[in-house]
Amino acid sequence: MSLLHPVIADVTARIADRSAESRRAYLDRVADAAGEGPTRAGLGCSNLAHGFAACSGPDLRVVREARKPGIAIVSAYNDLLSAHQPLAEFPEWIKSAARDAGGVAQFAGGVPAMCDGITQGRSGMELSLFSRDVIAMATGVALSHEMFDGTLLLGVCDKIVPGLLIGSLAFGHLPAMLVPAGPMPSGLPNKEKARIRQLFAEGKATREDLLDAEAASYHSPGTCTFYGTANSNQLVVEMMGLHLPGATFVHPGTPLRRALTEHAARRIVEISHGEQYTPLARVIDERTIVNGLVGLLATGGSANHTLHLVAVAAAAGITLTWDDFAELSAAVPLLAHVYPNGSADINHFHAAGGVQVLVGTLLDAGLLHPDVETVAGRGLDRYRQEPVLDDGELTWRDVPTRSLDDTVLRTADNPLAPEGGLRMVSGNLGRGVIKVSAVTPDNRAVRAPARVFATQDEFTAAFRAGELDRDVVVVVRHHGPKAKGMPELHALIPALCVLMDRGYRVALVTDGRMSGASGKVPAAIHVTPESASGGPLALVEDGDIIRLDAEAGELDLLVDATTLAARTPATAPPDDAWYGNGRELFATLRGAVGPADLGASVFATPASTEPDTTPAEARERA
Repeated sequence: MSLLHPVIADVTARIADRSAESRRAYLDRVADAAGEGPTRAGLGCSNLAHGFAACSGPDLRVVREARKPGIAIVSAYNDLLSAHQPLAEFPEWIKSAARDAGGVAQFAGGVPAMCDGITQGRSGMELSLFSRDVIAMATGVALSHEMFDGTLLLGVCDKIVPGLLIGSLAFGHLPAMLVPAGPMPSGLPNKEKARIRQLFAEGKATREDLLDAEAASYHSPGTCTFYGTANSNQLVVEMMGLHLPGATFVHPGTPLRRALTEHAARRIVEISHGEQYTPLARVIDERTIVNGLVGLLATGGSANHTLHLVAVAAAAGITLTWDDFAELSAAVPLLAHVYPNGSADINHFHAAGGVQVLVGTLLDAGLLHPDVETVAGRGLDRYRQEPVLDDGELTWRDVPTRSLDDTVLRTADNPLAPEGGLRMVSGNLGRGVIKVSAVTPDNRAVRAPARVFATQDEFTAAFRAGELDRDVVVVVRHHGPKAKGMPELHALIPALCVLMDRGYRVALVTDGRMSGASGKVPAAIHVTPESASGGPLALVEDGDIIRLDAEAGELDLLVDATTLAARTPATAPPDDAWYGNGRELFATLRGAVGPADLGASVFATPASTEPDTTPAEARERA
């Protein structure tokens, strides 16, 4: 095994040092909740009777006797989301397999699951980020009955996986495992989908043309196949040892997917008690968080994880900062080209060797912590293997150590780029994140006049009127967590790509989200402090020169301090505009939410907003 890369070791040590007090408090709290034997054995007779009143057959006896492990099923199933529709069958498979393994599984609760694809550009998107913390609370409700000794978490997409993890970490004394559903088969090639979207933005394709293209892309049960937050979730949690090895990208509706789901049930029974007891609090530690982050950076994954990983780490008493992202990104090579960072989809990545080749090459390069706890046992080496059915029996086998398609996936000795896909920028406009894995080097620095918008509709109108046919830095403000719940702004990208194709220097600066779908557009996103909290974005006026330089880590408004001091900050839309489509129900969360660099969370975090280093210093150190 290779020696651990010094940057990986240094960053992990700094995370551990700054988190020492909060991590210790978390582990003490978890230890206090742990007990001997099945948890439900400590319930009063009336309490326990309520817990098995709806059971029947052998499950009733097992729950009543309180001698064998009880497993909670917490699911984000609904049949609106293609990625979650396959989860409908999982509970019965799990219950049967857990019963055979000497335990009992009960469906403990469902959690909400929004589809960001449906809500893009709509008012519902303003609830999307808040749904993560609602999911965490719903997970807490499901586990609060003190009936369970382990947890299977069924969820795939965007805010859902982080929410399930945050909620289950409050019950960190319980073992927990995520159970994926797998991606849909490949549909319309991503280049063609992007081409039709740009033609529609220019008025050169009809709505029917666009709908046909979208329907050919998103066409069956399973996760959408581009490398957005959903598939980034799946890769990251496998790298963290929270999936069974190789479970992530197996298609739904296949015998292998069912076998993996049933094995997850058997495995959670095994690790819920006795010598193999493996609580979630032991699996998720500083090393695990760094391993997940390295996997994200090596594949150019979703920038949403600059929020989600920070929030998940905080739930485990760990303080993760954007400086950690920046320093690791400078040391971790880019090894994957998956749309929007390339033309391939996640099925092509999986066929080229997928997570197993990625884990193997990163371990061999010393870029991952090998000696970690996982739901499959101790050591990340287990995740070099892929699952197969041999005469109907599930087993794991070694995979080739080299990629089968180096246009999609490479090894660390032959990277696509020497650095990962995320960088941090800062300056007098605040701090932000930029995903550069799909941005060509000649487009990573833009200096141009600003055009400021308060809504996506204002931007679209200006684009269609030809007002943006020039070098321009598009500023979309009042879209941060407190202003609008930090919606994603994917609808801007086709038009911005059109402007770039016309030869203009174009960039986007926003306190909203983009998830990494910015593609070839240089976009400083998650800018904090947000404009609604008095951030400098509120001072920008049309025509001001903005410099965004991803290479130098700079985000600056080139206006003298005296002029800025004389300006009145632009105000956010009035509060009475934030209602309809359920938004008023989330007003309390909107008032409580923290800044982007602390995870945009409504829960208390132990972190400080003060950066350890500037982006340039972090890159130099790495």
